[in-house]
Amino acid sequence: MTDAAMHPRAQTPTSALVVDDHPLFCDALTLTLQSIADFDTVRTAGTLEAAMSALEEQPSDLIILDLNLPDVNGLDGLVRLRHSAPRAAILIASSMADNRMICHALKAGADGFVPKHSQRAVFRRAIEALETGRTFVPDGYIDPEGGNDGDGTPGDAIGRLASLTNQQSRILSLICEGKLNKQIAFDLSIAETTVKAHVTAIMRKLGVHSRTQAVLIAQEARFSKVLPGDE
Repeated sequence: MTDAAMHPRAQTPTSALVVDDHPLFCDALTLTLQSIADFDTVRTAGTLEAAMSALEEQPSDLIILDLNLPDVNGLDGLVRLRHSAPRAAILIASSMADNRMICHALKAGADGFVPKHSQRAVFRRAIEALETGRTFVPDGYIDPEGGNDGDGTPGDAIGRLASLTNQQSRILSLICEGKLNKQIAFDLSIAETTVKAHVTAIMRKLGVHSRTQAVLIAQEARFSKVLPGDE
């Protein structure tokens, strides 16, 4: 684990939300959390949308998120959760735990990363780190970018995507599906002029001048661009 970054979200979590589409893992992690910390509540969600709804009903101090969910692509889910729950600590629990994935998850707003099949003691160390405001990474982690930003790498793309609001992230996702402003307005039940305003803001934040360029930026943050080429 590292003491490099101290987060204003440092606190002793009393409520947790486990976001994973495998019920057995959710059950196992719920038992693990209850055994290593004094949680009042531990809830579970199988999709990003279910997690967002659960957080609207009741905020959680800690969110443990699997990156591979059925209704999100790449790190989109993490970015959206970070905007929806800015005060919560987000701990990634994923089997995709190579150095590049960990690096990009931290850039996208995660407070820590635990390989999915870690022992209970590792989750305990992670929660202890988050309680004191430290970023948690697994033993042996090496930053593949050496801490550099803004160099046109996938990490730079993720940093720009992380600046989008939750609504802007949803709209960009629909743009990536090839939908027009009118279709996006219908899907989100908002005015087409509102969609146009969001699209303008999205392009400004991403530093691009067209929808096509915005889609290319989003594609840089997909798993295919983050994971090693032979996987």
